[in-house]
Amino acid sequence: QVQLVESGGGSVQPGGSLRLSCATSGNFFNFYAMGWYRQGPGKQRELVASITTGRNTNYADSVKGRFTISRDNIKNTVYLQMNSLKPEDTAVYYCNKVSGPLVPWGQGTQVTVSS
Repeated sequence: QVQLVESGGGSVQPGGSLRLSCATSGNFFNFYAMGWYRQGPGKQRELVASITTGRNTNYADSVKGRFTISRDNIKNTVYLQMNSLKPEDTAVYYCNKVSGPLVPWGQGTQVTVSS
């Protein structure tokens, strides 16, 4: 059964850090590039970071230099280290594939950056 389970979100002050995890199941992880998406209040879902099976990474300009995506191909898990968080990073964060048909979305994990 294909499943995505995001965790690690929370409430932090500006400048803080969080590490998100996305555990996957369903025997697809090692074949596809994976990404972290986010959907802020009143906004469309956007891709903020991606990583290929060979661990090449790409970032949206808004998070470049602050976020780091990584993956563990044994644990079938993708991570997002978020540093220097800003209020505009407030969103629900999701993981999914970045190419081909997407798998069903998980519940996401809420990140709130506020003083």
